[in-house]
Amino acid sequence: MEVAGRITETFAERQRALEEVTLSPLAVRSYETRGRERDEEPCSVRTPFQRDRDRLVHSKPFRRLKGKTQVFIDPQGDHFRTRMTHTLETTAISRVVARALRLNEDLVEAIGLGHDTGHTPFGHAGEEALDEALRESFGGHFLHNEQSFRIAQQLNLTREVCEGILTHTGEREPATHEGKIVRIVDRIAYVNHDIDDALRYGLLTERDLPFDEIELLGATGSERIDTLVHDLVEASEAAGDVVQGDEVGNAMLSLRSFMFEHVYLGPQVLPEHKRARRVVRAIFDALVAEPERLPPGDEELATRVTDYLAGMTDRFALQYAAALGAE
Repeated sequence: MEVAGRITETFAERQRALEEVTLSPLAVRSYETRGRERDEEPCSVRTPFQRDRDRLVHSKPFRRLKGKTQVFIDPQGDHFRTRMTHTLETTAISRVVARALRLNEDLVEAIGLGHDTGHTPFGHAGEEALDEALRESFGGHFLHNEQSFRIAQQLNLTREVCEGILTHTGEREPATHEGKIVRIVDRIAYVNHDIDDALRYGLLTERDLPFDEIELLGATGSERIDTLVHDLVEASEAAGDVVQGDEVGNAMLSLRSFMFEHVYLGPQVLPEHKRARRVVRAIFDALVAEPERLPPGDEELATRVTDYLAGMTDRFALQYAAALGAE
């Protein structure tokens, strides 16, 4: 387009040209998205993935992440991680990796911000309790990645973002390199910051940590993340895919197994897990018995109960259960 003797370009045209120069051939181009479930007019100042990012940040499910547990139930301390801080750490690290590999940072950011929006209160203990209740009462099931995917579809996000959110955990592998980054970095982030929280909480001491893995990866959380990120970038560049090196990747998996044995499923947290399961089940049973407690909606009862319960923060769920006389 020529205006008053000078050539002007639209934002989309500039972005397309920029991505052709800066992005790897393996990257998803912002304007080659497979689109949305429901067509929308394009934004004149944001790419589709930037629009998804903003839509997530301004959504209620995202804001509620600040009140959802990462490991400890409604922890009494300002420095323990929540789902919100985990999400921000995962997203920040993922962007570093994406930039180093010349992949689409905006797509990575949107997937990272949305990957845990469907998580229940009380972390994995809450997820397991809701899954068990749905199986017994409705023959259904619950997985937080599927609930996050449902939220992404309700927000009408692009198919690439929805797919990346769905496959950040579970058996299905992400279809994009950007989705693969978030899948790996999610584990890098939570294993390392959960060690930090467990040390702060007193569940672990530095001497408890497995020596070989700590010696290879680093003595502090920042050192371990630095090692893991450099390994991820270097191994991925060599492989033409998003992968970890064998030695470092195996060390991280071993450290993750250690955390499951000693923290996530350890004897010290069993009372908290029992409390979480009791609260979730009490709320679930009350909602099923009295559907008028639920917000109005046209979906089946199981879906309405799931959406309402999974959306609760730790504190709201504890207060709700207390009002029922169950906490």
